[in-house]
Amino acid sequence: MNAYVTLSGEASVSLEVKKSEFIGHAAPVRSEEEARDFIAKIRKKHADARHNVYAYLLAENQIMRYSDDGEPQGTAGLPVLGVLRKGGITDAVIVVTRYFGGILLGTGGLVRAYSEAARAAAEAAGRASFVLYDECSLSMSYSFYPRFLPLLKGLPIIVDQTDFGADVSVRLAVRSDVYTRFGELLAKAGAGSVLLHKTGVRLDAENPASE
Repeated sequence: MNAYVTLSGEASVSLEVKKSEFIGHAAPVRSEEEARDFIAKIRKKHADARHNVYAYLLAENQIMRYSDDGEPQGTAGLPVLGVLRKGGITDAVIVVTRYFGGILLGTGGLVRAYSEAARAAAEAAGRASFVLYDECSLSMSYSFYPRFLPLLKGLPIIVDQTDFGADVSVRLAVRSDVYTRFGELLAKAGAGSVLLHKTGVRLDAENPASE
């Protein structure tokens, strides 16, 4: 698994180019099924449109799909896919709906119009960065817990769960690039009595350092 960038949410943007309306629709997706469902939803909503061009990129298995949906080959789906690729965006789908306005745009005009609509939709949707985190667990005494909390400050750490039983048990995710540093701080503060136990890895939204 590697760090990657996807879209924050869904968005739609409408542009007019020589009397044709181009509506860009963008959304984050986690599977090919979700991408196809989103495409089907837009096609149903704009069933009266001349074209519903789409492209999507998925990190898993590096899946790339696109369709010109009746536009001249290479003038629509590929430019939309190019917006995702050039933007470094994955796990995302973009559909650009075109209502024909009666004026032919030519090959270059179509490429520019579809690219612009796709880019505008992606920008409106916003970006979310996901990075690699190491999941871990640890147990500590109640007396050490007040000394543990300050160790989280200033580091990109997500506390998933804290249980107060016979001891204090904590499950958390530490951004991978600071995992070793956090482990050293923890060992120093606890004189080696409290150790991290790595339980897994995951991709999660990039988390700023805790305040």
